Amino acid sequence: REEYKILCCQCGVPIPPNPANMCVGCLRAQVDITEGIPKQGTLHFCRQCERYLQPPGTWIQCTLESRELLALCLKKIKASLSKVRLIDAGFIWTEPHSKRLKLKLTVQKEVINGAVLQQVFVVEYIVQSQMCEDCHRIEAKDFWKAVVQVRQKTLHKKTFYYLEQLILKHRLHQNTLRIKEIHDGLDFYYSSKQQAQKMVDFLQCTVPSRSKSSQRLISHDIHSNVYNYKSTFSVEIVPICKDNVVCLSPKLAQSLGNMSQICVCIRVTSTIHLIDPCTLQIAEVDGNTYWRHPFNSLFHPKQLEEFIIMDINRVQEKKKGAGAGARSNKHTLAEAWVRKTSELDTDRQYFCCTHLGHILNPGDLVLGFDLVNCNLNDEFANKMNPHNIPDVVLIKKSYDRSKRQRRRNWKLKELERDKEGTDTDDERQYQDFLEDLEEDEAIRKNVNIYRNIPVESDTDDDGPPRISLAEMLEDLHISQDATGGEGANMMTE
Repeated sequence: REEYKILCCQCGVPIPPNPANMCVGCLRAQVDITEGIPKQGTLHFCRQCERYLQPPGTWIQCTLESRELLALCLKKIKASLSKVRLIDAGFIWTEPHSKRLKLKLTVQKEVINGAVLQQVFVVEYIVQSQMCEDCHRIEAKDFWKAVVQVRQKTLHKKTFYYLEQLILKHRLHQNTLRIKEIHDGLDFYYSSKQQAQKMVDFLQCTVPSRSKSSQRLISHDIHSNVYNYKSTFSVEIVPICKDNVVCLSPKLAQSLGNMSQICVCIRVTSTIHLIDPCTLQIAEVDGNTYWRHPFNSLFHPKQLEEFIIMDINRVQEKKKGAGAGARSNKHTLAEAWVRKTSELDTDRQYFCCTHLGHILNPGDLVLGFDLVNCNLNDEFANKMNPHNIPDVVLIKKSYDRSKRQRRRNWKLKELERDKEGTDTDDERQYQDFLEDLEEDEAIRKNVNIYRNIPVESDTDDDGPPRISLAEMLEDLHISQDATGGEGANMMTE
Protein backbone atom coordinates (compact mmCIF):
# COMPACT_ATOMS: atom_id res chain seq x y z
CA ARG A 1 0.00 0.00 0.00
CA GLU A 2 1.49 3.33 -1.04
CA GLU A 3 2.25 5.70 1.87
CA TYR A 4 -0.07 8.66 2.15
CA LYS A 5 1.69 11.95 1.27
CA ILE A 6 0.86 15.62 1.26
CA LEU A 7 2.24 18.55 -0.66
CA CYS A 8 4.64 21.05 0.96
CA CYS A 9 2.81 24.33 1.53
CA GLN A 10 5.82 26.29 0.28
CA CYS A 11 7.29 24.41 -2.68
CA GLY A 12 4.60 21.78 -3.44
CA VAL A 13 6.93 18.77 -3.14
CA PRO A 14 5.15 15.56 -1.93
CA ILE A 15 6.25 14.85 1.65
CA PRO A 16 5.12 12.63 4.53
CA PRO A 17 2.68 14.50 6.76
CA ASN A 18 4.26 16.58 9.58
CA PRO A 19 2.88 19.24 11.99
CA ALA A 20 4.43 22.09 9.96
CA ASN A 21 3.19 20.82 6.56
CA MET A 22 6.58 21.81 5.12
CA CYS A 23 9.52 19.90 3.73
CA VAL A 24 12.86 19.92 5.55
CA GLY A 25 14.45 22.38 3.11
CA CYS A 26 11.67 24.90 3.42
CA LEU A 27 11.55 24.44 7.21
CA ARG A 28 15.27 25.23 7.52
CA ALA A 29 14.84 28.20 5.22
CA GLN A 30 12.02 29.51 7.40
CA VAL A 31 13.53 28.68 10.84
CA ASP A 32 17.21 28.77 12.02
CA ILE A 33 17.43 26.99 15.39
CA THR A 34 21.09 28.06 15.79
CA GLU A 35 20.13 31.73 15.81
CA GLY A 36 21.65 33.43 18.87
CA ILE A 37 24.41 30.83 19.25
CA PRO A 38 27.83 32.46 18.55
CA LYS A 39 29.78 30.84 15.71
CA GLN A 40 33.13 32.24 16.87
CA GLY A 41 34.84 32.47 20.24
CA THR A 42 38.17 33.12 21.95
CA LEU A 43 40.30 30.91 24.21
CA HIS A 44 43.21 32.28 26.24
CA PHE A 45 46.31 30.07 26.38
CA CYS A 46 49.50 30.47 28.46
CA ARG A 47 52.50 29.34 26.40
CA GLN A 48 54.82 29.05 29.42
CA CYS A 49 52.82 26.50 31.43
CA GLU A 50 50.54 25.37 28.54
CA ARG A 51 47.29 26.00 30.40
CA TYR A 52 43.95 27.42 29.28
CA LEU A 53 42.00 30.11 31.08
CA GLN A 54 38.70 29.00 32.58
CA PRO A 55 36.85 32.21 33.48
CA PRO A 56 36.93 34.04 35.73
CA GLY A 57 40.45 33.29 36.93
CA THR A 58 41.24 29.56 36.88
CA TRP A 59 43.92 28.07 34.63
CA ILE A 60 43.53 24.38 33.74
CA GLN A 61 45.75 21.88 31.94
CA CYS A 62 44.16 20.50 28.73
CA THR A 63 45.55 18.52 25.82
CA LEU A 64 44.29 19.04 22.28
CA GLU A 65 40.95 17.33 21.50
CA SER A 66 40.58 16.19 25.12
CA ARG A 67 37.35 15.98 27.10
CA GLU A 68 38.56 18.78 29.37
CA LEU A 69 39.15 21.12 26.43
CA LEU A 70 35.75 20.19 24.92
CA ALA A 71 34.03 21.02 28.21
CA LEU A 72 35.87 24.36 28.36
CA CYS A 73 34.73 25.26 24.83
CA LEU A 74 31.11 24.33 25.55
CA LYS A 75 31.10 26.46 28.71
CA LYS A 76 31.90 29.46 26.52
CA ILE A 77 28.50 29.10 24.74
CA LYS A 78 26.58 27.43 27.57
CA ALA A 79 24.09 30.29 27.94
CA SER A 80 23.22 30.25 24.24
CA LEU A 81 22.73 26.47 24.21
CA SER A 82 20.04 26.66 26.87
CA LYS A 83 17.29 27.16 24.22
CA VAL A 84 18.21 24.06 22.20
CA ARG A 85 18.95 20.43 22.97
CA LEU A 86 22.58 19.41 22.45
CA ILE A 87 22.78 16.00 20.75
CA ASP A 88 26.48 15.66 19.87
CA ALA A 89 29.73 17.61 20.07
CA GLY A 90 33.19 16.89 18.75
CA PHE A 91 36.36 18.45 17.35
CA ILE A 92 37.16 18.97 13.68
CA TRP A 93 40.87 18.44 13.04
CA THR A 94 42.96 21.58 12.63
CA GLU A 95 46.70 22.16 12.40
CA PRO A 96 48.16 22.26 15.95
CA HIS A 97 50.06 25.49 15.17
CA SER A 98 47.11 27.21 13.47
CA LYS A 99 45.78 28.73 16.71
CA ARG A 100 42.29 27.59 15.70
CA LEU A 101 39.92 25.08 17.27
CA LYS A 102 36.76 23.97 15.42
CA LEU A 103 33.83 22.38 17.24
CA LYS A 104 31.09 20.47 15.38
CA LEU A 105 27.78 20.62 17.25
CA THR A 106 24.48 18.82 16.61
CA VAL A 107 21.38 20.41 18.20
CA GLN A 108 17.59 19.86 18.15
CA LYS A 109 14.72 22.23 18.77
CA GLU A 110 10.92 22.10 18.57
CA VAL A 111 9.70 24.54 15.91
CA ILE A 112 6.36 25.21 14.15
CA ASN A 113 3.39 23.20 15.50
CA GLY A 114 5.60 20.82 17.51
CA ALA A 115 7.90 19.74 14.68
CA VAL A 116 11.44 18.86 15.89
CA LEU A 117 14.27 20.17 13.70
CA GLN A 118 17.88 18.89 13.98
CA GLN A 119 20.79 20.97 12.70
CA VAL A 120 24.60 20.63 12.53
CA PHE A 121 26.87 23.69 12.68
CA VAL A 122 30.50 24.60 13.41
CA VAL A 123 31.87 26.95 16.08
CA GLU A 124 35.41 28.24 15.56
CA TYR A 125 37.62 29.33 18.49
CA ILE A 126 40.68 31.54 18.15
CA VAL A 127 43.44 30.68 20.62
CA GLN A 128 45.06 33.85 21.95
CA SER A 129 48.25 33.91 24.02
CA GLN A 130 48.01 35.34 27.52
CA MET A 131 50.51 34.84 30.33
CA CYS A 132 48.96 33.46 33.50
CA GLU A 133 49.55 35.07 36.88
CA ASP A 134 51.88 32.33 38.10
CA CYS A 135 54.14 32.58 35.04
CA HIS A 136 54.07 36.37 35.37
CA ARG A 137 55.56 36.04 38.83
CA ILE A 138 58.19 33.61 37.63
CA GLU A 139 59.26 35.95 34.81
CA ALA A 140 59.33 38.92 37.18
CA LYS A 141 61.96 37.09 39.28
CA ASP A 142 61.61 39.35 42.31
CA PHE A 143 57.85 39.05 42.64
CA TRP A 144 57.32 36.47 45.36
CA LYS A 145 54.72 35.74 48.00
CA ALA A 146 56.77 33.54 50.36
CA VAL A 147 60.43 32.82 51.09
CA VAL A 148 62.02 29.93 52.99
CA GLN A 149 65.32 30.90 54.62
CA VAL A 150 67.41 27.84 55.47
CA ARG A 151 70.33 28.47 57.80
CA GLN A 152 72.98 26.42 59.59
CA LYS A 153 75.42 28.09 61.95
CA THR A 154 78.42 25.96 61.12
CA LEU A 155 81.64 26.35 59.15
CA HIS A 156 81.15 23.25 57.00
CA LYS A 157 78.47 22.78 54.32
CA LYS A 158 78.23 18.97 54.32
CA THR A 159 74.62 19.04 55.51
CA PHE A 160 73.69 21.57 52.82
CA TYR A 161 75.28 19.48 50.07
CA TYR A 162 73.29 16.47 51.27
CA LEU A 163 70.11 18.55 51.48
CA GLU A 164 70.66 19.82 47.94
CA GLN A 165 70.72 16.25 46.61
CA LEU A 166 67.52 15.37 48.49
CA ILE A 167 65.75 18.40 47.00
CA LEU A 168 66.88 17.40 43.50
CA LYS A 169 65.80 13.80 43.96
CA HIS A 170 62.30 14.72 45.17
CA ARG A 171 62.01 17.60 42.62
CA LEU A 172 61.03 20.16 45.25
CA HIS A 173 62.93 22.90 43.43
CA GLN A 174 60.55 22.95 40.45
CA ASN A 175 58.05 25.41 41.98
CA THR A 176 60.67 27.90 43.12
CA LEU A 177 60.84 31.34 41.52
CA ARG A 178 64.43 31.78 42.56
CA ILE A 179 67.11 30.13 44.70
CA LYS A 180 69.72 32.38 46.27
CA GLU A 181 72.85 31.18 48.06
CA ILE A 182 74.36 33.20 50.88
CA HIS A 183 77.30 32.52 53.16
CA ASP A 184 75.42 30.48 55.78
CA GLY A 185 72.44 29.06 53.90
CA LEU A 186 69.95 29.16 51.04
CA ASP A 187 66.83 31.23 50.29
CA PHE A 188 63.96 29.65 48.34
CA TYR A 189 61.39 32.05 46.82
CA TYR A 190 57.83 30.91 46.02
CA SER A 191 54.72 32.37 44.42
CA SER A 192 52.39 31.04 47.13
CA LYS A 193 52.52 30.39 50.85
CA GLN A 194 51.32 26.79 50.38
CA GLN A 195 54.37 25.88 48.27
CA ALA A 196 56.70 27.38 50.88
CA GLN A 197 54.95 25.47 53.66
CA LYS A 198 55.45 22.26 51.68
CA MET A 199 59.21 22.92 51.53
CA VAL A 200 59.32 23.60 55.29
CA ASP A 201 57.53 20.32 56.00
CA PHE A 202 60.01 18.49 53.77
CA LEU A 203 63.01 20.03 55.55
CA GLN A 204 61.66 19.09 58.98
CA CYS A 205 61.28 15.47 57.80
CA THR A 206 64.75 15.17 56.26
CA VAL A 207 67.12 17.11 58.55
CA PRO A 208 66.92 17.91 62.27
CA SER A 209 65.74 21.50 62.36
CA ARG A 210 63.32 23.99 63.84
CA SER A 211 61.29 26.66 62.10
CA LYS A 212 59.34 29.84 62.71
CA SER A 213 57.27 32.01 60.40
CA SER A 214 56.23 35.61 60.03
CA GLN A 215 54.28 37.69 57.53
CA ARG A 216 54.24 41.31 56.40
CA LEU A 217 51.20 43.16 55.09
CA ILE A 218 51.76 44.47 51.56
CA SER A 219 48.33 45.82 50.63
CA HIS A 220 44.70 45.76 51.75
CA ASP A 221 41.52 46.22 49.72
CA ILE A 222 38.98 47.80 52.08
CA HIS A 223 36.09 47.11 49.69
CA SER A 224 36.58 43.36 49.25
CA ASN A 225 38.40 42.88 52.58
CA VAL A 226 41.30 41.13 50.78
CA TYR A 227 44.75 41.22 52.38
CA ASN A 228 48.02 40.72 50.51
CA TYR A 229 50.85 39.33 52.64
CA LYS A 230 54.46 38.30 52.09
CA SER A 231 55.38 35.32 54.28
CA THR A 232 58.83 34.41 55.58
CA PHE A 233 59.75 30.97 56.95
CA SER A 234 63.01 30.64 58.85
CA VAL A 235 64.42 27.11 59.14
CA GLU A 236 67.47 26.55 61.36
CA ILE A 237 69.36 23.28 60.93
CA VAL A 238 71.27 21.90 63.90
CA PRO A 239 74.91 23.12 63.79
CA ILE A 240 76.34 19.59 63.74
CA CYS A 241 77.94 17.96 60.69
CA LYS A 242 79.36 14.55 59.92
CA ASP A 243 82.78 13.83 61.52
CA ASN A 244 82.26 16.41 64.27
CA VAL A 245 83.44 15.53 67.78
CA VAL A 246 80.81 16.66 70.30
CA CYS A 247 80.48 16.77 74.05
CA LEU A 248 77.02 15.88 75.37
CA SER A 249 75.50 17.19 78.56
CA PRO A 250 75.56 14.64 81.42
CA LYS A 251 71.75 14.48 81.42
CA LEU A 252 71.56 13.78 77.69
CA ALA A 253 74.35 11.20 77.78
CA GLN A 254 72.55 9.36 80.57
CA SER A 255 69.24 9.39 78.69
CA LEU A 256 70.96 7.91 75.61
CA GLY A 257 72.02 4.79 77.49
CA ASN A 258 74.78 6.02 79.80
CA MET A 259 77.13 6.60 76.86
CA SER A 260 80.30 8.69 77.08
CA GLN A 261 79.94 12.45 76.78
CA ILE A 262 82.65 12.60 74.10
CA CYS A 263 81.11 11.20 70.88
CA VAL A 264 81.66 11.30 67.14
CA CYS A 265 78.90 12.27 64.70
CA ILE A 266 79.02 9.61 61.98
CA ARG A 267 76.00 10.78 59.98
CA VAL A 268 73.32 13.49 59.83
CA THR A 269 70.04 12.49 58.19
CA SER A 270 66.65 13.11 59.80
CA THR A 271 68.49 12.58 63.11
CA ILE A 272 72.03 13.05 64.41
CA HIS A 273 73.80 9.66 64.54
CA LEU A 274 76.41 9.47 67.32
CA ILE A 275 78.92 6.77 68.24
CA ASP A 276 81.08 6.37 71.32
CA PRO A 277 84.58 5.49 69.96
CA CYS A 278 85.50 3.75 73.22
CA THR A 279 82.54 1.34 73.43
CA LEU A 280 80.89 1.40 69.94
CA GLN A 281 77.63 2.45 71.61
CA ILE A 282 75.40 4.33 69.16
CA ALA A 283 72.53 6.73 69.64
CA GLU A 284 70.27 8.96 67.56
CA VAL A 285 69.33 12.50 68.56
CA ASP A 286 66.36 14.09 66.79
CA GLY A 287 65.77 17.79 66.36
CA ASN A 288 63.45 18.22 69.35
CA THR A 289 65.90 16.46 71.68
CA TYR A 290 68.79 18.56 70.39
CA TRP A 291 67.06 21.89 70.98
CA ARG A 292 66.14 20.81 74.54
CA HIS A 293 69.72 19.69 75.25
CA PRO A 294 71.94 21.57 72.77
CA PHE A 295 75.61 20.71 72.29
CA ASN A 296 78.32 22.02 69.99
CA SER A 297 81.24 20.70 68.00
CA LEU A 298 84.51 20.79 69.91
CA PHE A 299 86.70 21.33 66.85
CA HIS A 300 86.75 23.07 63.51
CA PRO A 301 87.27 20.74 60.50
CA LYS A 302 90.53 22.54 59.72
CA GLN A 303 91.87 21.33 63.08
CA LEU A 304 91.98 17.74 61.79
CA GLU A 305 95.50 16.38 62.12
CA GLU A 306 97.11 13.47 60.33
CA PHE A 307 98.29 10.53 62.39
CA ILE A 308 100.09 7.34 61.45
CA ILE A 309 99.10 4.02 63.00
CA MET A 310 102.10 2.57 64.84
CA ASP A 311 100.27 -0.42 66.30
CA ILE A 312 96.63 -1.49 66.48
CA ASN A 313 94.86 -4.37 68.23
CA ARG A 314 91.25 -5.39 67.75
CA VAL A 315 89.62 -5.94 71.12
CA GLN A 316 86.48 -7.68 72.20
CA GLU A 317 83.57 -5.46 72.99
CA LYS A 318 83.43 -4.42 76.58
CA LYS A 319 80.64 -5.74 78.72
CA LYS A 320 77.57 -3.55 78.66
CA GLY A 321 76.84 -1.55 81.75
CA ALA A 322 73.47 -1.05 83.34
CA GLY A 323 71.05 0.65 81.00
CA ALA A 324 73.54 0.72 78.12
CA GLY A 325 72.16 1.31 74.63
CA ALA A 326 72.70 -0.50 71.33
CA ARG A 327 76.12 -0.99 69.79
CA SER A 328 77.18 -0.68 66.18
CA ASN A 329 77.75 -3.89 64.23
CA LYS A 330 79.33 -2.02 61.30
CA HIS A 331 82.37 -0.89 63.27
CA THR A 332 85.14 -2.76 65.06
CA LEU A 333 86.55 -1.65 68.41
CA ALA A 334 90.33 -1.37 68.51
CA GLU A 335 93.13 0.05 70.65
CA ALA A 336 95.80 1.93 68.74
CA TRP A 337 99.12 3.66 69.27
CA VAL A 338 99.42 6.62 66.91
CA ARG A 339 101.94 9.33 66.15
CA LYS A 340 101.45 12.65 64.44
CA THR A 341 103.02 12.84 61.00
CA SER A 342 104.27 16.29 61.99
CA GLU A 343 106.14 14.76 64.97
CA LEU A 344 107.85 11.81 63.29
CA ASP A 345 111.22 13.16 64.45
CA THR A 346 110.14 12.70 68.08
CA ASP A 347 109.29 9.63 70.12
CA ARG A 348 105.93 10.93 71.32
CA GLN A 349 103.03 8.55 70.78
CA TYR A 350 99.36 8.67 71.75
CA PHE A 351 97.13 5.85 72.90
CA CYS A 352 93.46 5.82 71.97
CA CYS A 353 90.43 3.64 71.42
CA THR A 354 88.81 3.83 68.00
CA HIS A 355 85.73 2.57 66.19
CA LEU A 356 87.67 2.24 62.91
CA GLY A 357 89.34 -1.08 63.70
CA HIS A 358 87.78 -2.72 60.64
CA ILE A 359 89.67 -0.51 58.13
CA LEU A 360 92.89 0.49 59.94
CA ASN A 361 96.20 -1.36 59.83
CA PRO A 362 99.71 -0.48 61.06
CA GLY A 363 101.25 2.12 58.77
CA ASP A 364 97.94 3.62 57.64
CA LEU A 365 97.34 7.34 57.73
CA VAL A 366 94.30 8.52 59.65
CA LEU A 367 92.75 11.91 60.41
CA GLY A 368 91.82 12.78 63.96
CA PHE A 369 91.64 15.43 66.65
CA ASP A 370 94.25 15.98 69.38
CA LEU A 371 92.48 16.61 72.70
CA VAL A 372 95.67 16.68 74.78
CA ASN A 373 97.34 19.72 73.26
CA CYS A 374 94.28 21.90 72.80
CA ASN A 375 92.13 24.22 74.87
CA LEU A 376 88.57 22.92 74.96
CA ASN A 377 86.25 25.89 75.21
CA ASP A 378 83.08 23.95 75.93
CA GLU A 379 80.65 24.19 78.84
CA PHE A 380 80.32 20.44 79.37
CA ALA A 381 83.90 19.39 78.48
CA ASN A 382 85.37 21.78 81.06
CA LYS A 383 83.34 20.09 83.81
CA MET A 384 84.35 16.52 82.85
CA ASN A 385 86.87 14.43 84.74
CA PRO A 386 90.16 14.70 82.75
CA HIS A 387 90.61 10.92 82.98
CA ASN A 388 87.39 10.45 80.97
CA ILE A 389 88.61 12.64 78.09
CA PRO A 390 90.53 10.64 75.44
CA ASP A 391 93.91 11.88 74.24
CA VAL A 392 93.07 11.46 70.56
CA VAL A 393 89.83 10.82 68.69
CA LEU A 394 90.32 9.24 65.25
CA ILE A 395 87.75 10.27 62.65
CA LYS A 396 88.48 8.65 59.27
CA LYS A 397 91.16 6.95 57.24
CA SER A 398 93.21 9.22 55.03
CA TYR A 399 93.64 8.52 51.30
CA ASP A 400 95.45 10.23 48.45
CA ARG A 401 92.88 12.84 47.35
CA SER A 402 94.35 13.51 43.89
CA LYS A 403 94.37 9.80 43.02
CA ARG A 404 90.86 9.47 44.40
CA GLN A 405 89.58 12.26 42.17
CA ARG A 406 91.16 10.72 39.07
CA ARG A 407 89.47 7.38 39.76
CA ARG A 408 86.06 8.96 40.42
CA ASN A 409 83.73 7.83 37.63
CA TRP A 410 80.54 9.52 38.78
CA LYS A 411 79.11 12.95 39.42
CA LEU A 412 76.16 14.75 41.04
CA LYS A 413 73.69 17.34 39.78
CA GLU A 414 73.51 20.80 41.33
CA LEU A 415 70.72 23.30 41.93
CA GLU A 416 70.64 26.34 39.69
CA ARG A 417 71.01 29.22 42.12
CA ASP A 418 72.31 32.76 42.46
CA LYS A 419 75.61 32.95 44.34
CA GLU A 420 76.92 35.96 46.24
CA GLY A 421 80.50 34.80 45.87
CA THR A 422 82.51 31.59 45.64
CA ASP A 423 84.66 30.79 48.64
CA THR A 424 87.99 29.11 48.00
CA ASP A 425 87.12 26.63 50.74
CA ASP A 426 83.89 25.52 49.05
CA GLU A 427 85.62 23.18 46.59
CA ARG A 428 87.48 21.40 49.39
CA GLN A 429 84.25 20.99 51.38
CA TYR A 430 82.47 19.65 48.29
CA GLN A 431 85.24 17.09 47.77
CA ASP A 432 84.83 16.07 51.42
CA PHE A 433 81.14 15.48 50.77
CA LEU A 434 81.87 13.34 47.69
CA GLU A 435 84.28 11.24 49.74
CA ASP A 436 81.63 10.81 52.43
CA LEU A 437 79.26 9.42 49.79
CA GLU A 438 81.89 6.89 48.75
CA GLU A 439 82.42 5.78 52.34
CA ASP A 440 78.82 5.76 53.64
CA GLU A 441 76.29 3.56 51.87
CA ALA A 442 73.40 4.75 54.08
CA ILE A 443 73.70 8.34 52.80
CA ARG A 444 74.33 7.13 49.26
CA LYS A 445 70.90 5.48 49.07
CA ASN A 446 69.20 8.89 49.31
CA VAL A 447 71.22 10.49 46.50
CA ASN A 448 70.95 10.23 42.72
CA ILE A 449 74.42 9.37 41.39
CA TYR A 450 75.15 9.70 37.65
CA ARG A 451 77.69 7.82 35.58
CA ASN A 452 80.45 10.08 34.32
CA ILE A 453 82.94 7.95 32.35
CA PRO A 454 83.20 4.25 31.41
CA VAL A 455 84.89 2.15 34.05
CA GLU A 456 87.06 -0.91 33.77
CA SER A 457 86.47 -2.30 37.25
CA ASP A 458 84.16 -1.45 40.11
CA THR A 459 86.33 -2.67 42.97
CA ASP A 460 89.91 -2.18 44.02
CA ASP A 461 91.01 -3.96 47.16
CA ASP A 462 94.02 -1.73 47.72
CA GLY A 463 92.36 1.64 47.17
CA PRO A 464 89.80 3.79 49.01
CA PRO A 465 86.07 2.98 48.95
CA ARG A 466 84.33 3.51 45.60
CA ILE A 467 80.73 3.65 44.41
CA SER A 468 79.83 0.65 42.28
CA LEU A 469 78.57 1.03 38.71
CA ALA A 470 75.22 -0.53 39.60
CA GLU A 471 74.43 2.35 41.96
CA MET A 472 74.84 5.04 39.28
CA LEU A 473 72.22 6.58 37.02
CA GLU A 474 72.42 7.27 33.32
CA ASP A 475 73.41 10.88 32.73
CA LEU A 476 71.02 13.29 30.96
CA HIS A 477 71.63 16.74 29.44
CA ILE A 478 72.81 18.72 32.45
CA SER A 479 72.66 22.01 30.50
CA GLN A 480 68.91 21.69 30.00
CA ASP A 481 67.74 20.49 33.37
CA ALA A 482 69.76 20.53 36.58
CA THR A 483 67.72 17.65 37.97
CA GLY A 484 68.53 15.16 35.27
CA GLY A 485 65.07 15.21 33.70
CA GLU A 486 62.64 12.32 33.55
CA GLY A 487 64.88 9.46 32.50
CA ALA A 488 67.24 9.09 35.47
CA ASN A 489 66.10 5.81 36.99
CA MET A 490 68.12 3.95 39.59
CA MET A 491 69.77 0.79 38.29
CA THR A 492 69.25 -2.39 40.29
CA GLU A 493 72.20 -4.17 41.73
